[in-house]
Amino acid sequence: MATTTIRIDDDLKARVTAAAERAGKTAHAFMLDAITSTVEQDETDEAFHRVADERWARVLETGETVAWDKARAWLEARARGEHPPRPAPRKAGG
Repeated sequence: MATTTIRIDDDLKARVTAAAERAGKTAHAFMLDAITSTVEQDETDEAFHRVADERWARVLETGETVAWDKARAWLEARARGEHPPRPAPRKAGG
């Protein structure tokens, strides 16, 4: 396991210590949890943006989209536990 040193101002250190005590953790464990959470959120955001970019590229390539009213109706039916067929794509602007 690697060791990393960080410098934080006294006020933030006091806040971390107080928050760690409230959470029943050491300041070290609290900071590791915070770093882990931030890294996991960044990885989730990156994956989301990658998928969005891939899907946008496909829209630009094919020109196919699904009208919002049809997509919404499909999503609402799925949320109710139904299994409707996917809405048919159309050419963008059509």
